Amino acid sequence: MSENGNSPTRLVLFAGTTRTAEIDGLSAAGADPEVMVHTPSADAEILEYGEPVRSPVVPVSPSGCPTPAVATRAVRELADFETTVVDAGLAEPTAAPTVTVGARPGEDVRASDPVSTAPGAFAAAREFGRRIPDEEVLVAETIPGGTTTALGVLTALGEEFGVSSSLPDNPVDQKREVVAEALDASGLEPGDAAGDPRLAVRRAGDPVQASAAGFVVGAARSGTRVTLAGGTQMVAVAALARHAGLDAPLSLATTQFVADDPAADLRAAAVDFDLDLTVTDPGFEAADSPAMARYVAGEAKEGVGMGGALALADREGIEMARVRDRIQSVYDHLLDGEADPTDPETGDAPR
Repeated sequence: MSENGNSPTRLVLFAGTTRTAEIDGLSAAGADPEVMVHTPSADAEILEYGEPVRSPVVPVSPSGCPTPAVATRAVRELADFETTVVDAGLAEPTAAPTVTVGARPGEDVRASDPVSTAPGAFAAAREFGRRIPDEEVLVAETIPGGTTTALGVLTALGEEFGVSSSLPDNPVDQKREVVAEALDASGLEPGDAAGDPRLAVRRAGDPVQASAAGFVVGAARSGTRVTLAGGTQMVAVAALARHAGLDAPLSLATTQFVADDPAADLRAAAVDFDLDLTVTDPGFEAADSPAMARYVAGEAKEGVGMGGALALADREGIEMARVRDRIQSVYDHLLDGEADPTDPETGDAPR
């Protein structure tokens, strides 16, 4: 704690949903659509409690790659930072305590008005960010389908940057087709929303972006140090904040997995949006762990603040070997159940 009693660092997780994730082939954030809708709620519980409490599933990709929440939770157990979860459009309930900013679940981005609550959520989250007392915040997200909506927002703003993927093979062409259909449904051309972030996210984005961008603007303008803890989804949040006129310093902390993705344009985006970039390599290839091997193979490259948490661990001198051991411990704890977690009716951990 700082001398004034405030926590020096807090991770703020924006958790929400978009029906864009239901488009086949776009996301690995869950084994199937029935599971995917529970992913953000479960991620919030893993961050808060170390395991799902109310959510009926443990988020796992079709190949068995666990949610990045296990890494963020592992670092939290070692670094002991504070956390807050913002309900940024959850479609399913969570047992994690949440702050509400009026966001509702997002519709398919190809609808004409997929994020109708974006303006109100942006404003409410901006006020929350303005008043948060912490010295530093790490801003994180969990929303399946979020890299596609990130591309939607960037395109609407006229920013020509690529996005990463939770899949080893990034379905870039499919994402571009979806975004083209989204802009057409809203009567927009690429760049039509430049300087109008609320329009961009309302017509081509998701509720997590609206909420996180508003929070970033409010927190940074009040003097709080803001680190965007994530990959290209956080780049889209940065773009929204810059198009809202924010000129305060911002940092971006992500994983080596995103930085190595040739589709992501991460370093160029960091320069364009004036982001102080930190890339952390957790050394997962050194671990004898099937779960960590899936990250190395290119799945679940980022999410739930994993890059920010790893950067915080490195900054505090916590060896990555300890982080890897704790990740394995958190993961093993999630595997204690006997049933198949991909069944939302039974809801235990993956084998």
